[in-house]
Amino acid sequence: MSEALIAALIEVERHVAKLGWDQPARLFALVRTKELIEAEPHLAEALGAARPDGFSSVEQDEFSAGADLAQTLSEIMWPPAVAGCVLCVERAFLPPDAEADLPEDPDRAADVVAEHPRRLDVRLVVGVTRDGQRHGVARVRDAGAELLTGTDLVPALTEALAHTFE
Repeated sequence: MSEALIAALIEVERHVAKLGWDQPARLFALVRTKELIEAEPHLAEALGAARPDGFSSVEQDEFSAGADLAQTLSEIMWPPAVAGCVLCVERAFLPPDAEADLPEDPDRAADVVAEHPRRLDVRLVVGVTRDGQRHGVARVRDAGAELLTGTDLVPALTEALAHTFE
């Protein structure tokens, strides 16, 4: 697994965390730092501490997840200069034993999850690269500084991001 991708994910998670919780989905393009400095020399000083062989993230300010995140992601295509992308989303999860009692209706189920006393709020930061690397990091709200990490944290979300490079 690419250390550069993992470092980019951690940097994005820290950046987003500065603004706290309850944020909308946020999308970032990943560009090679060396190529970014070559294309935009005035950024060299600001990116001085960044590894040239690493990634720099560029937030896509116009991104809106819309009502259907999967549909929104399916409409994204990146230009060749973008080497990867990162999506940051917050989700609420219940322990498996509490999920059995959820209503079938998705809207009612979302309301039950939002009010459930055992709900876990999680910030997911998932990234993929054009060459097929995939990874994710997650932080549980109120669980301290520990980041969960892995290649298959959210397989469906990772797959949807990978399709933006097809």
